[in-house]
Amino acid sequence: MTLDDCYQLGSLGKPHGLKGFVVAFFDVDDLDEYRKLKSVLLELPSAPGKLVAYEVEKVQPQAENRVLFKLKGIDRIEDAEPLRNAKLWRPLAELPELEEDQFYFHDVIGYTVVDEQLGALGTVETFYELPQQDLLAMRYQGKEVLIPVVDALVSRADEQERKLYVSMPEGLLDVYLSPGSREQDEPLDEE
Repeated sequence: MTLDDCYQLGSLGKPHGLKGFVVAFFDVDDLDEYRKLKSVLLELPSAPGKLVAYEVEKVQPQAENRVLFKLKGIDRIEDAEPLRNAKLWRPLAELPELEEDQFYFHDVIGYTVVDEQLGALGTVETFYELPQQDLLAMRYQGKEVLIPVVDALVSRADEQERKLYVSMPEGLLDVYLSPGSREQDEPLDEE
């Protein structure tokens, strides 16, 4: 299995205690869905791009996205230390099912962005997951345009047509297309 066949579940932090537990950070909406996790793939910092399968012994949620994590065969702090900063991966096929109007970001990369007023705008290039909100990035008239991923703006994805339907706020495209305010404010050099 390769990284292209997987999604990143999270990452491991420092060891916790002496019996092989590690602190893990899961990038998920609902930690409870992962309480009965049976296995993970680890990408160790010492071997980027290479995945190693591990059985999971225990997942103990602690806070918003933090869990205490125990892997089979990792029974001492000395065994856990080399796992620090490893990335946790899971097969894409095992992602939880979503409701009909929901989508995973990786599923819509390459979809055409279609505005209800303006029609086809561009292609989804990537997503930026920021603490404040997630942003969809598309190319429009040679410029990167960022669209907040909120229900009011992104309505649905059509898997068959490979289209992502949006309702752009008035003026958003203009912000990206107009020259920067700094350029407008600079006086011309007249001699």
